[in-house]
Amino acid sequence: MRARPLLIILAAGRGSRFTADGHKLEQPLEGLTLFARTLVSAIASHLPVLVVTTQMLEAQARHFVAARDVVVLPDAGSAVELGMGYSIATGVGARPDAPGWVLLPADMPLVQPSTMAAVARALDQHPIAYAQHRGRRGHPVGFSSELYSELVTLTGDQGARRLIARYPAHAVEVDDPGVLVDVDTEEDLIALRAAHQQASAAAHPK
Repeated sequence: MRARPLLIILAAGRGSRFTADGHKLEQPLEGLTLFARTLVSAIASHLPVLVVTTQMLEAQARHFVAARDVVVLPDAGSAVELGMGYSIATGVGARPDAPGWVLLPADMPLVQPSTMAAVARALDQHPIAYAQHRGRRGHPVGFSSELYSELVTLTGDQGARRLIARYPAHAVEVDDPGVLVDVDTEEDLIALRAAHQQASAAAHPK
């Protein structure tokens, strides 16, 4: 069986713009935390899953995936320069032999498993692929194995935007508005809960 791209859940951000009590990934969403809902969807994609997180969220991650598939970064304030770029580099470096890597921020629990799988399939033909809904670019974003050396040298908060600008990137159009919904602020959380209720009502009409 051909190896599938690795789905990396990025859950090491400080969430400094979220001012309500507790970390944003620990906020409830109909019986589960945001983090847990993202992990449940990731597992349902049938892609291999790796979680990059912090000690605070490590136990929750290990409830859903094996300990070997959880990478714990140093706490914020350490000598290591943390950020999205560092998280991506660490996750990719943990599985250097993967045929590609699909990156999904953990604060996007509404992304459908089929969307994650579609982005992964697109890497068979493209060096970079990303989910798009109604012409708007969203997440996840996938990178083929040929970009390994560039991904593992990312640092700070820059993320992978410069790679997307430098290489041809393929848009995977999906009927999934969740690719555009993340949580940075308390207002975002309120909007996400409303979107989740709407999606649930559409999927289970009375």
